[in-house]
Amino acid sequence: MLRTALVASALSLLSVTAFATASDDANSHFKAIASGQMQGIMAGYSTDAELQWVGGPLDGSYKGMESIQDVWAKFTKSNSVLQVSVDKLAESANPKGATVTANVTFTGKNTIKVRYVLTYREGKLVNEVWQIDPKLGMSY
Repeated sequence: MLRTALVASALSLLSVTAFATASDDANSHFKAIASGQMQGIMAGYSTDAELQWVGGPLDGSYKGMESIQDVWAKFTKSNSVLQVSVDKLAESANPKGATVTANVTFTGKNTIKVRYVLTYREGKLVNEVWQIDPKLGMSY
């Protein structure tokens, strides 16, 4: 009985730890994008990650580090340093991985509203959806 309670407690702690880590990683990723820091943007990806960019001039599917780095290089080249606002960040986690969703607004010469979905496995970003959403609302 005590062993079962200890195992359940340890699993609960792992879920909480994964929750904090994935949320922190997502926020770091958003900040790196806003600042145009390529090293920071690319730091969290797994080698076989996928990026689904939905809408806008970079619309498309990108797989692997080189392809993803190329699209972020285009994005950072066409945008100066941006301000970033994150709203409605939520995470679902279990021992196999975590998914983070958020409404993110990047503001600079243009305002870019993005519905974000990030999937992490073993602490690495394996799937990213960047959904341009001009109607996205922020709650302040």
